[in-house]
Amino acid sequence: MSTGLILIFAILVIGGVIATVGDRIGTKVGKARLSLFNLRPRRTATLITILTGIVVAASTLGILFATSGPLRTGVFELGALQRKLRRARTDLNDAKSQLETAQAQKQRTEAELNRAKAQEIEAQKQLMSTQKQIQTIGGSLKSAIAERNRAMSDRVTVQRTLEQNRSQLATISEQVLQFRANISRLQAEQSQVVAVAEEEIKAKSAIISEREGRLKQLEAQQDFLVQEIGKLEREAEGLRRGNVAIQRGQVLSSAVVRILDPRSTQGAIDQLLREANRSATQLVRPGTKPQGQIIQITKAEVDQLIRQVSNGQDYVVRISSAANYLTGENLVQVFAEAAPNRIVFQEGDLIAATSLNPASLSEVQIQQRINLLVTAAGFRARRLGILTDTVQIGDGRVQDLLTFIEKLQGYNETIELRTIAEEKTLTAGPLKVNLVAVQNGKELLRSQ
Repeated sequence: MSTGLILIFAILVIGGVIATVGDRIGTKVGKARLSLFNLRPRRTATLITILTGIVVAASTLGILFATSGPLRTGVFELGALQRKLRRARTDLNDAKSQLETAQAQKQRTEAELNRAKAQEIEAQKQLMSTQKQIQTIGGSLKSAIAERNRAMSDRVTVQRTLEQNRSQLATISEQVLQFRANISRLQAEQSQVVAVAEEEIKAKSAIISEREGRLKQLEAQQDFLVQEIGKLEREAEGLRRGNVAIQRGQVLSSAVVRILDPRSTQGAIDQLLREANRSATQLVRPGTKPQGQIIQITKAEVDQLIRQVSNGQDYVVRISSAANYLTGENLVQVFAEAAPNRIVFQEGDLIAATSLNPASLSEVQIQQRINLLVTAAGFRARRLGILTDTVQIGDGRVQDLLTFIEKLQGYNETIELRTIAEEKTLTAGPLKVNLVAVQNGKELLRSQ
């Protein structure tokens, strides 16, 4: 028999006993007609019965509370238990909600992880493809550089052949080779840093462009010197065959003119033609006075010249020989040219430059390098529009140049030798330059 049944049975038995006792007490009180608290006997009997019922109920509850802990908890702590139960249910719902949220987040995280893995796989594929492309480009670039080096080597061979018969071109050929070597080195460096930094590649490309521009300039100077050598050879041939009195392109008269009144243009041009005629007569017929016009120029050229110089601006006008003429010639064909007399160089402008190590060169070799530098300066000046062929170093005194060369020989490191404009130079010239020795951007020596 379980504890609950025993408890119920005990309560029933006790209740019966107490009820019986209460009934008997009530009966005796009724018979005895007792009175409590000044009540009537009947009311007293009723009160006794009520008290007996209260005792029965209290005894029952006391037994129940004394023998059943869950009952005590259920009666006295039921509200707290219900509140705890509600909180537990709420916490359970929250936990379920958090669990669902965590599961959803887990699913999203797994999905993002799968996408990241897919992107990583795709990036690896693209990286492998890019590496293959870089290897292909590197191979093509190396092939192109090799072909360029072979082409440069062939060109160097041709230039060396030319140097054997033309000593004035030796220095320029050296510089050409030096610049080509620098370009090859820079291109090799460029190919090595392609994967390192784009900005560095751009910087190397700019240097290569500058060196190639300088190379083209030196090649142009070289072509000009070749032409000059050919011209000198032809003139030498003319000298061997006869006495050349006037050379092709020789200026017979020149002047800077500004025509303010167009009506005076013809007179100014005629004056230049008369001076050219007098110079030509003295050259082809030395010792005689001009007795007529021996120069020839077309009327169309004269009209064109008049139209050109009649706008009120400064022009340099020159009358030059159209060919070589020997002593005793009766006619000299000439042509006219006019150029605006503008500023070509300001004082201190750099005209040409070269590098050398004075300690490794003799005085004659230094002189040759200076002559070549001055020739390059004259070439650039003529290309920019200066009409005179003469380039004067300082005041033109030989002693100043010799002193400069002597001081220059005291340096045993590679220096840069520059020609700079001594003064503001117009189209009409003359071009006066100073020689300046520079090392690491610092001026070491100046010819004047």
